[in-house]
Amino acid sequence: MDSNQNTVQFDFVKDKKDLTKTILTDVYNSLIKKGYNPVNQMVGYLISGDPTYITNYNGARALVRKLERDEILEEVLKSYLDIKK
Repeated sequence: MDSNQNTVQFDFVKDKKDLTKTILTDVYNSLIKKGYNPVNQMVGYLISGDPTYITNYNGARALVRKLERDEILEEVLKSYLDIKK
């Protein structure tokens, strides 16, 4: 039995941000490895919603579809504007 009685705090916002960054980084790297322009491909996906803009290589298409496009855009915009919320 675990003797650690401390309460673990869950930070959904931070975890969501970290997950989004990890997934986008993995998708970016998969697109690079397949010879695509990753920014153009990812923008195409975000604008159109068509998952075929993302390669299946390394499961990148399935990964990116775990996130909602509006949530991706929200995190990208917050990061670009350096908003901490």
